Amino acid sequence: MARPKKRRRVSFSPSVTLFLPYGKSRFLHEAVALSLEEVEAIRLKNIKKLDQVQAAKVMHTSQSTFQRILASAYQKIARGLIYGLGIRIKS
Repeated sequence: MARPKKRRRVSFSPSVTLFLPYGKSRFLHEAVALSLEEVEAIRLKNIKKLDQVQAAKVMHTSQSTFQRILASAYQKIARGLIYGLGIRIKS
């Protein structure tokens, strides 16, 4: 049996949760889904300019887990930009 996923501290709730390429319908368009944890990791690293150790402490996780969350977020965002997919933030 897999270990239960720990809850991480997320202190940001985005007001906009869907980004689409210009001219695409939100009803017919495929989108990659970012979790709130991934959005928080992006915010702490790129907006707040924290290093990974500091950001991991803020999220109450280890640095290696923070790195995995951040890498997953970057991969999803890149896929959305390169392939013209929407980016949805799921709660």
